[in-house]
Amino acid sequence: METTAAPLLQPPNIKQLADSPDLHFIPSNYVHSTNDPGDSSATDPDDSNSIPIIDFSLLTSGDPHQRSIAIHNLSKACQDWGFFMVVNHGISENLMKAVIDCTHDFFNLPEEDKREYAGKHVLDPIRCGTSFNASKENVFFWRDYLKVFVHPHFHSPTKPQCYRDIISEYCEKIGEVAKKLLGGISESLGLEESFLDKALDLKSGLQIFVGNYYPSCPQPELTMGMPPHSDHGLLTLLIQNQVSGLQVQYQGKWINVNALPNSLLVNTGDHLEIFSNGKYKSNMHRAVVNNKVTRISIATAHGPSLETIVSPASPLVDNENSAAAYIPMKYRDYLELQQSNQLDGKSCLERLKISRN
Repeated sequence: METTAAPLLQPPNIKQLADSPDLHFIPSNYVHSTNDPGDSSATDPDDSNSIPIIDFSLLTSGDPHQRSIAIHNLSKACQDWGFFMVVNHGISENLMKAVIDCTHDFFNLPEEDKREYAGKHVLDPIRCGTSFNASKENVFFWRDYLKVFVHPHFHSPTKPQCYRDIISEYCEKIGEVAKKLLGGISESLGLEESFLDKALDLKSGLQIFVGNYYPSCPQPELTMGMPPHSDHGLLTLLIQNQVSGLQVQYQGKWINVNALPNSLLVNTGDHLEIFSNGKYKSNMHRAVVNNKVTRISIATAHGPSLETIVSPASPLVDNENSAAAYIPMKYRDYLELQQSNQLDGKSCLERLKISRN
């Protein structure tokens, strides 16, 4: 029985494709082999593998005992999962809803309005596109994206009209949460709270706002929204429009993330793995799609300054029993290497691992 249409030479944006009234089968170059990691089967978390929850109010508490509990929980979450949910973070539900709604409005703009942001280079401050890297991929992903550099220099699309102010307010607040989390993570490694901040020049650190658009798909079991991958940088903080689709890897199995209301979903990045000298592993995750509703997610990536050469923190490699496990590399170079190629698990990070054989 025929299940796919003729292949396309170049992918249109996914919104255009999904809006086609006669779309009953996805084009063949969106079909992922059932033998590869595109298999979207996953389990729901249970008591034995419940996703860690970090109470942000404990981390920011003036009570040393409560703060020490939060730092302990952060350490365990980073070491065991590389993923956690943050509650009581202080960002209003209205602001989170507004940034999702405005992102939805952006993807609904006329194509000519979005086309002006069709950047060609991974360091272009505003880029709008489809899949991950369509120029390198043989099989595409069921996703449109908007990527905006918002720190250390703020950029924003001019449309929708409200977008600039909402992105600015949201990214400032999410950046404050990320900074507090990274301070706690720094302490959890036995370092001073400010050590990571100073070592990686977070004052000039790169913050990227990413809007993801995953429309409904007539054959969701055959494609992926995003393939299994880890993120560059230190932490990625994500919100979504109450439509599930994020899956994280835990002990070799894929786990569905059922987000708590008004929570932030946080995963550790490759540069936190490097900085911690492998104690905290960057999290593998992926996005799946459905045949009913559009999923929108907002991921905000936080990394070092582009010019920072990232290596394991010196206090963590100060004796023969804890030799550096990663080759130092400038963050700009790593970002270009990962984002200019096909997304393939943690293959970029693997290049930096030092073999001890």
